[in-house]
Amino acid sequence: MSETAETARIAFIGFGEAGRAFAGGLALGGTGRATAYDLKSRDPATAAAMAACQAEAGVAGHDSPAGALSGATAVFCLVTADQALAAAEAAAPHLPPGAFWFDGNSCAPGTKRAAADLVARHGGRYVDMAIMAPVHPRRHLTPVLLAGPDAEPAARFLTALGMAPKIAGPTVGEASAIKMIRSVMVKGVEALTAECLLAARRAGVEEAVLASLQASDPGSDWAKRAAYNLERMMVHGTRRAAEMREVAATLRELGLPDRMASATVDWQAEIGALGLSGGPEDAADRADRILDARK
Repeated sequence: MSETAETARIAFIGFGEAGRAFAGGLALGGTGRATAYDLKSRDPATAAAMAACQAEAGVAGHDSPAGALSGATAVFCLVTADQALAAAEAAAPHLPPGAFWFDGNSCAPGTKRAAADLVARHGGRYVDMAIMAPVHPRRHLTPVLLAGPDAEPAARFLTALGMAPKIAGPTVGEASAIKMIRSVMVKGVEALTAECLLAARRAGVEEAVLASLQASDPGSDWAKRAAYNLERMMVHGTRRAAEMREVAATLRELGLPDRMASATVDWQAEIGALGLSGGPEDAADRADRILDARK
């Protein structure tokens, strides 16, 4: 790594799945150069578990944004979509001058621009960052898109850290727009899978339905794809619903209806709220457990 990367001090605002994956992949643990703040650190019901996760990653946990951001060279903001702007509001006043603020949250371009204004007002360098694939198994090598006036120096910084960024454009919101509009399809197909397969399973015709889909599109493994889509909603539906609300906002910003995105919110939220694990990689098993939990 370059001298800049070797001496970088990295802070995480939000230390959920994405934060832990990036921290582990970047191997910052134990170097004294990684800090984190998460809302769960302030909740007595979750503080101990969060502290254990941070200790396991070798990241110094703090109970305030100010503590985590002290001396930071760069900040990864990785919270849920509905908390992204609030996180920027709470943290921006404590940003060291010139620090990068990598906003990796799944938000509408308008939300990103509002966060960018807050960060710029306090002397930080805001970078619209879109995470374009699940963070496991690739962790810090997960593809990310960057946008904004500081995208080029930010890309050089992340490359020096060992990440693999690509630049979407010079305007905040360009990376986010790609992620949001893509999610209309990706998360929408998940919701369609649930609606189709749950109905087919309840009617006792899921094998015939999957066989028909396979015949229509032999290039896909429909049984495996259906199982995967259900697992995404079971484990991550609540977070995906928050993202899809931002997708709906993106469509409205563009002057387009958000009918499919809003319907996807409902399915993602409902299945995510059931609190089910993925379990065996079997579409029928997952469909049955969803149906049973909905009773």
